[in-house]
Amino acid sequence: MTYLLALDQGTSSSRSIVFDGQGHIVAMAQREFRQIFPQPGWVEHDAMEIWHSQLATAREVLAKAGLKAGDIHALGITNQRETTVVWNRRTGLPVYHAIVWQDRRAEPTCAALREQGLTPVVQRKTGLVIDAYFSGTKLKWILDNVTGAREQAARGELAFGTIDSWLVWQLTNGQVHATDVSNASRTMLFNVHQNAWDAELLQALDIPPEVLPAVHPSAHDFGRVAAEHLGGEIEIGGIAGDQQSALFGQACFKAGMAKNTYGTGCFMLMHTGAQFQSSGNGLITTSAAQASRTPEFALEGSVFIGGAVVQWLRDGLQAIKGSGEVQGLAESVPDAGGVMFVPAFTGLGAPYWNAEARGAIVGLTRGSTVAHIARAALESIAFQSAALLQAMSRDAVAAGGAPVSELRVDGGACVNNLLMQFQADLLGIPVVRPKVIETTALGAAYLAGLATGLYGNLDELSRHWQAERVFHPTMPRERAQELMAQWERAVRQTAAL
Repeated sequence: MTYLLALDQGTSSSRSIVFDGQGHIVAMAQREFRQIFPQPGWVEHDAMEIWHSQLATAREVLAKAGLKAGDIHALGITNQRETTVVWNRRTGLPVYHAIVWQDRRAEPTCAALREQGLTPVVQRKTGLVIDAYFSGTKLKWILDNVTGAREQAARGELAFGTIDSWLVWQLTNGQVHATDVSNASRTMLFNVHQNAWDAELLQALDIPPEVLPAVHPSAHDFGRVAAEHLGGEIEIGGIAGDQQSALFGQACFKAGMAKNTYGTGCFMLMHTGAQFQSSGNGLITTSAAQASRTPEFALEGSVFIGGAVVQWLRDGLQAIKGSGEVQGLAESVPDAGGVMFVPAFTGLGAPYWNAEARGAIVGLTRGSTVAHIARAALESIAFQSAALLQAMSRDAVAAGGAPVSELRVDGGACVNNLLMQFQADLLGIPVVRPKVIETTALGAAYLAGLATGLYGNLDELSRHWQAERVFHPTMPRERAQELMAQWERAVRQTAAL
């Protein structure tokens, strides 16, 4: 048997998964790590804790699988995107905590960039909107606010990276400072047409180029893991940001194919092939995972609060003791009883892009119960995702293509059958759940296998993909449209708070 090791470094946990050559899971290990909230709107991670937790799971999964480093054909990395680390090249130590993608502290910098009229420049070169979500403004904050950091950076003493770069640096004992196009495209500093850092954008954000990693295709020889870490050297053959990696793992290789990942947030991507397609409906354009140096693109919409709304029901409202209880509570009522829950805890992402919006529960009556609120919370994940897919289909039609005809799903919350059926009902198209829902890690493994010759081409990978269940819409379209109209009214109320 041939095995691939995927390191899946997420927002709340580090995981490692061993796959066989057919893409089946052999073993898995996972460790959670601390979420640090220094003040409202700020979210940080301890980058050393991320590294140590990721390394521990890699060692653990090899032991679980009964394998040694020599049994692993190649290693792939997928990661929470936009989360920003700056470290000292000599010591390998971070100069500040990692600033997480959810963090909003860079919004004043973004406002200044908008006032300078840079919105169309950023959109044209990067495919992104100006938002504190992306890495570049987080990097600027660290250089501006950590004592001595800007001077050290100018002397070439500091390195910047997203989590993939940080892990590669540690795994190779500081021999490799690199990233892939999918992660670089999330920095607001990268020209996605040229696959290169952009001098104009670096100047606008006052970023010294000395801190930047080299950028390669997602399937590439990124170097070798030092033998001391896993008991032997392993080639790092693939890197992709988590959402592009999931698109790859779902075998969405052709224009018009779409997937939605239901995690802490929800992330919907539609492949657009070699065409850079600007959105007229509040989506962003991003680099897809690339098996070669030829640019490939995807339209993307991000929901900031997806599965995290269930965590809030558990930890904030204390309506449930464990996340697994939410489906039973929601199914104890036939519907949400007119209750709409807009979980805009950190503002609204695509297609609304309202940073000032805050969460609201509307439509409450004396007959409303915690079960109705739980059902409305679960349905909010589907409503937000439906708004994304409708925007995506409008963009596809405007570009001369066809609306999305099926949605492939993955991520932790896709195991919830109630949610998936409601999603299909709202969309009016089949929702397809694959046999392997760990598609984020699978995408990284596939990229590593492709780079190292285990797989010959994308067609071979497409043949590996298998559906586990298809959810067909059963709700009348008129009723689905009524519900979406109610949702949009609730969003408008939220945005007016």
